[in-house]
Amino acid sequence: MATSEATYARSWLRPATWHLRTRLIALAMALLIAICGAVGIVSYASMDAFLTRQLDDQLSQAANLADNPGRPPFGGFNGRDPLDARGQRIGTVNASIRNGQVSSGGFLASDTTRQPLSTEDKETLLALDANSRPVDRSMSSGDYRLIAVQTNSGDVLVTGLPLATKESTLRSLVWTFVFVSLGGLLLIGLVGTVLIRRTMKPLEQLSEVATRVSELPLDAGEVALAVRVPPSNSNPGTEVGSVGHALNLMLDNVASALEARQKSETKVRQFVADASHELRTPLTAIRGYTELMRMTEDFTPDGQKSLARVQSQSERMTALVEDLLLLARLDEGQPLKLAEVDLTQLVVESVSDEKVMAPSHTWRLDLPAEPVLVNGDGAQLRQVLMNLLSNARKHTPAGTTVVAGVGTAPDGAAVVTVTDDGGGIPADFVDHVFSRFARADAARKGSGDQAGAAVAEGTSGLGLSIVQSIVEAHGGRVTVTSRPGKTEFALRLPTVA
Repeated sequence: MATSEATYARSWLRPATWHLRTRLIALAMALLIAICGAVGIVSYASMDAFLTRQLDDQLSQAANLADNPGRPPFGGFNGRDPLDARGQRIGTVNASIRNGQVSSGGFLASDTTRQPLSTEDKETLLALDANSRPVDRSMSSGDYRLIAVQTNSGDVLVTGLPLATKESTLRSLVWTFVFVSLGGLLLIGLVGTVLIRRTMKPLEQLSEVATRVSELPLDAGEVALAVRVPPSNSNPGTEVGSVGHALNLMLDNVASALEARQKSETKVRQFVADASHELRTPLTAIRGYTELMRMTEDFTPDGQKSLARVQSQSERMTALVEDLLLLARLDEGQPLKLAEVDLTQLVVESVSDEKVMAPSHTWRLDLPAEPVLVNGDGAQLRQVLMNLLSNARKHTPAGTTVVAGVGTAPDGAAVVTVTDDGGGIPADFVDHVFSRFARADAARKGSGDQAGAAVAEGTSGLGLSIVQSIVEAHGGRVTVTSRPGKTEFALRLPTVA
């Protein structure tokens, strides 16, 4: 699960991992920004062209006024001063060029006085082509739109108007458009987010239904698959409704399959329980008659061996029947006989019993100073410990050290561990050790006499599945970790409050 979440983790650097509504909002905003940008560029270009034409018209009028001053010059120089013309606007620049030199000229200041041209300004004016289109140039008092016109006398008359008004108008246009666009984008983004969220709400409800179904324990037991998409989101007339309708049909099909599976499992469990119960009587009779014959009849050595074989196989069959009957009862969910159980004492007693059966193994205890109490069925918990300890005994060679420990987890749960230093469980079998009739004798048994003893004693493959069923019936869980030299089974059970 963690791997899946990591694989599909969202990243702002990968739009493909975003929510659909986020991508829709981002796409809509990107289109709006592109449209606003295009409109802004076109508006700016249109306004710039309009203001330039307007300024060129004003420049043409100012040049005509400069060529016809209409009143005698003032000052101490000869000839006409273009700035003496009536109607010239503040900031106008005029200059008369004769024989490649600026004979007169200046700026009309805000107080209607004339400001002289700097050397750089004169060089800029001298570089203009006569009778050409107006051009923009930078001068000492700012940016200007300039035009040079050759008069009838052969002189060149230069007239210029400041670009400050035009630039100010364009700046105002840009800032106005930026603020209006940002406000519009913000408003549209908020409204669009609300509308898209409301539109995508049915899809989120479909996702919630699918998520709830994925969290149901469908692998075993009776499953009540009552989760469905509501009718408002399962109308096949809409795109989302068609998905919801298809999901409901799929859930109906799955529910029918689960119901059929449950009925089949119930029949099998009932058959196993009935068969196990019915087999107990004849098996008991076989064992009884075998014992009677051994005590009352004389057999040859071969006959004694055959009779012993019959008795051992009947005992093994009886144990298998008892295990199957116990699993059937656990599957049916029969109530436990709950009482306060001291796990520490239970582990000590179970290990002591195993020491008698396998003195060739080394048995150790790892116990806390204080008792660890749980609320459970003492007989079934004892069987859990006996199954785990016998599992370590049967599948490890002589000399193996088996450690049984009891402790308390940080969350307060009781923990019981059974650890051995045997050969370990094959990696491809670890995930199946709790399955019914699962066996890995070849990997977990000893060699020589110990191997022969393990085979002779035999295993049904039900011991660990019984362990798991009993522990889960107590509200706990059992796990296994294994590698060469260390195999550990760990039980977690809720402690007494």
